[in-house]
Amino acid sequence: MALLKVDVVSAEKSLFSGEAKFVALPGESGELGILPGHTPLISRIRPGTVRITNENGSVELIFVAGGLLEVQPGHVTVLSDTAIRGEDLDEAKALAARQHAEESLRKATDKATIAVVEAELEMLAAQASAARRYLEQKHSH
Repeated sequence: MALLKVDVVSAEKSLFSGEAKFVALPGESGELGILPGHTPLISRIRPGTVRITNENGSVELIFVAGGLLEVQPGHVTVLSDTAIRGEDLDEAKALAARQHAEESLRKATDKATIAVVEAELEMLAAQASAARRYLEQKHSH
């Protein structure tokens, strides 16, 4: 069976480096699914979850706060400023940070600040959702 070499890297560290039979992630214009032999592609990715299906069928979840994707026929590279392994996600912390950001948005007056806070809110909402999905998947097995 053909496999993909997959690397998920944040500004701080490598979060995943290994082989997989399938990778799904939030592309700029919708969910992307990548199998071995995929056409070369470079794309932005939105905040959300990278799902890596290993050769044995187990799934690794990594939250990314957006970033870049490069696909070659046998290699997938995900680059993100912030990436968090599924088991390290904390839904309560993400929701608390989201409430703080919503308060900042209510106080914001200039367009630049509003745009920055709205982007942060999108990322925190995706992070909380990813944490919830990780726990649901963990408890369903």
